[in-house]
Amino acid sequence: MSKYRSHRCNELRKANVDQEVRLAGWIHNKRDHGGVLFIDLRDHYGLTQIVVPPELPFQSELAHMTKESVVSIVGTVKPRPEGSTNPNLPTGEIEVFVTQYELLSKAEPLPMNVFPEDITPEDTRLKYRFLDLRRSKIHKNIVLRSQIIASMRRRMTEMGFNEFQTPILTSSSPEGARDFLVPSRLHPGEFYALPQAPQQFKQLLMVSGFDRYFQIAPCFRDEDARADRSPGEFYQLDVEMSFVTQDEIFAAMENLMTGLFTEFSTAQITPAPFPRIPFAEAMLKYGSDKPDLRIPFTISDATDLFAQSEFKAFAGKTVRVLPVPDIADKPRSFFDELQEQAKLLGAVGLAWITVQPDGSLKGPIAKFITEEAKTQLLARTGAKTGAALFFSADPVELTAAKLLGDMRNYIAAKLDVIDPNVFKFCWIVDFPMFEKDLETGKAAFSHNPFSMPQGGMDALLNQDPLTIKAYQYDIVCNGIELSSGAIRNHVPEIMYKAFEIAGYGPEVVDKKFGGMINAFKCGAPPHGGIAPGVDRIVMLLANEKTIREVIAFPLTQNARDLLMNAPAPATEKQLREVHVTIRKPIKI
Repeated sequence: MSKYRSHRCNELRKANVDQEVRLAGWIHNKRDHGGVLFIDLRDHYGLTQIVVPPELPFQSELAHMTKESVVSIVGTVKPRPEGSTNPNLPTGEIEVFVTQYELLSKAEPLPMNVFPEDITPEDTRLKYRFLDLRRSKIHKNIVLRSQIIASMRRRMTEMGFNEFQTPILTSSSPEGARDFLVPSRLHPGEFYALPQAPQQFKQLLMVSGFDRYFQIAPCFRDEDARADRSPGEFYQLDVEMSFVTQDEIFAAMENLMTGLFTEFSTAQITPAPFPRIPFAEAMLKYGSDKPDLRIPFTISDATDLFAQSEFKAFAGKTVRVLPVPDIADKPRSFFDELQEQAKLLGAVGLAWITVQPDGSLKGPIAKFITEEAKTQLLARTGAKTGAALFFSADPVELTAAKLLGDMRNYIAAKLDVIDPNVFKFCWIVDFPMFEKDLETGKAAFSHNPFSMPQGGMDALLNQDPLTIKAYQYDIVCNGIELSSGAIRNHVPEIMYKAFEIAGYGPEVVDKKFGGMINAFKCGAPPHGGIAPGVDRIVMLLANEKTIREVIAFPLTQNARDLLMNAPAPATEKQLREVHVTIRKPIKI
């Protein structure tokens, strides 16, 4: 028998009755029933009920022991009396009558409860994260995370991928966010950067002759937090493949995602192949390039119907309309609240009308809609009696689309029409290679400048740049972007031309991306990849609203580690060693 335990706290069953056992763990809860002390003993694996009869000389000691103290006990397994079993507990048919115990570590009064799991301010939870992690819900989330990552590794290996590690100390990245810089002691005045992603290295692995790579990769970006994005660092399943088309990457990821989500969820999952939605269609129908396909209503274009409208707020602008069924009888306060939400999103307001039983329109802008426009509007949107139609208008097409896309999500959540027991996946494809820079009016890269343009060099030479699509794609689930990816531009001449269209000469490419371009000049295979976010996948499968609930030691929203007190000032000696002088911001 081990010094501390013969069994874990989730193991004992009726088959162990009358056995002498040793258990160890934390005092989870205590109850005194008529002089008999009951203790729920907890370890990583689960709970066991311990019974301390009144005749034992140490009962009083245990009765006054603080919760979360750590003890080891020896006792005999007994069946629970009839009517007192707990079907919700794996060990719910037995209890252990203690005969001796040892105090391994006494807990002082705690700054927060582990049980019951009451509401605790997030700053307190993060400052005392070691206590927060003892709570059942978040403890299970972190175990789930481990299991999901293990499954990812297994599934990727089964598909013929090899796991390689790429550098953490590297050069500044072209990913687009701010780098975390690391000063060099050996090279005064020079800095490493923590990788925003292993993008260049994984492409260089393909150029080096490796075929299928993956890595559970830590990535570092100095950016603000969101519910689905941690400040500072995050993990992604980094993937790259050689001699593949976009379709082959999709097939590999669909195999992974359907397997993962089937293994760790009982919810309904989109079967492969996932729907493929062109970017332009996504922005029109959903007002977003990360649409939540669980929402049962979509957006339509109504620009032509209001081109000559007397309603000046719409005339000459892009107009989008969102029909929502069966809400025409909602009180005016409902529509006023939606107006206020639209204003919070930056709009002047939110125009709306309702379809009445007699077929007429009612609402603030109904008088501006002609009979002909009404007929076309109802036909185009499929709106029936009882529906409300919401409008957005803006000179910039994407601005009009985005407002109504955000309102679509808000209205759906408010009406509670989003099925929580469904995972709906899709691919967003055909992203534009270039977009018009609103300041200069010239072509600029729309997203990833290293994506292969559809049509290759011929498209770059002969098409209007704003019509060129890229082999770039996003995988989206329930309105959350899990990853972007692309077929890479591996041909130096095509890369130089793409950058030329965006206003950068070959000297810029050679200076900023010399390692990559020189590697491509030595023979590069067609290759592409993707990098699904591990934190976001676990968040979805754990049914959590923020990724901080699935990360063991997350930072706060303003990028502070309250547990380890980071960031913190460096000592003068540390700064001298890396040749750094602090220049504090000037207060105005």
